Amino acid sequence: MRHLSQTLQLLLLFLVSITLLYVARPVLVPLAFGGLLAMLLMPVASWLERRGLSRGISTALSILLFALLVAGLVLLLRWQIADLVKDLAKLQDQLMKLFEQIKQYVRDQFGITSREQQRMLKEQQSGGMEKAAGVAMGTITTTLGLLVDTLLVMVYVFCILFFRSHFKNFVLRVVSLENRTTAEKVMHKVSKVAQQYLTGLGLMIMMLWVMYGIGFSIVGIKGAIFFAILCGTLEIVPFAGNITGTAITVLIAFAQGGSMDMVIGVLITYAIVQFTQSYVLEPLVVGEQVNLNPLFTILIIVVGEAIWGIPGMVLSIPLLGMFKVICDHVEPLKPYGYLIGNQTVKEDKSFFKRLFGKDED
Repeated sequence: MRHLSQTLQLLLLFLVSITLLYVARPVLVPLAFGGLLAMLLMPVASWLERRGLSRGISTALSILLFALLVAGLVLLLRWQIADLVKDLAKLQDQLMKLFEQIKQYVRDQFGITSREQQRMLKEQQSGGMEKAAGVAMGTITTTLGLLVDTLLVMVYVFCILFFRSHFKNFVLRVVSLENRTTAEKVMHKVSKVAQQYLTGLGLMIMMLWVMYGIGFSIVGIKGAIFFAILCGTLEIVPFAGNITGTAITVLIAFAQGGSMDMVIGVLITYAIVQFTQSYVLEPLVVGEQVNLNPLFTILIIVVGEAIWGIPGMVLSIPLLGMFKVICDHVEPLKPYGYLIGNQTVKEDKSFFKRLFGKDED
């Protein structure tokens, strides 16, 4: 009965936590992004402080450097988009031809005439002005919300970096005296896991830019650099991101009048890059920093998307990795840390052993 009571309490705690996370999404999502970025920028701010700058100036400079990096990436994308816009008329013509081919395929395979297809499209587009106005207002609202959230994240980053000693001392005051050493170790390791994961992810994304860029250039995609950056950057969204980027690239290959060979080339590039990412880049660059069981990695991404949408997919893996660190150092939670952890033997790290080796039962 005691074990059953503990299980029910744990289940109730889980359900209450999920509910709170869902209800408090507008507050917690920007705060979570702010916390992760603060951990990423903490080494930079600390380095600037050791050079004699005040905490406020070092914090502001760290955020400014990050903003300049993002601005540089946006400018690069804008330059590539401007290059693609020159061929916009050709792309439109190719898209219209592709659309006609789809209509022809539907007519041949399903017996739906072009007139019937046109009528169905018009029915779907009825009330078009109202829908267009709704889409426009939705776009404006989403953009303004994104700008507000971005500003809020930057404010959180500044506050967390500036008052980090204050927050650390608060945690040490909360825990008992005999557990303060463990608490310091957990805080340090949680911060380290977030830093190493995000830094490794950033390096891996840049390597993906290079590989996609080379592959798309060989295939002959116009604006190969843009699509390489798009596919690599979308890796931030696990699983769905790179598939979305590749699907867009395939569509543009059709729109550019590319042959089936070009499309196959894009898909081969995607397959090679994904294989290299999974078995070379992730073990070597990202490493075992989060050390999560693949089952729980997939599960937390699904749960994150259900609760917080796309931001939940982005945040899920580092947050679960940080939670595992806490579980590994808190005695009652150690079984759960073992459960969500990866059982891969540390000595078994070679490429071929990771690919073909056997795990213990």
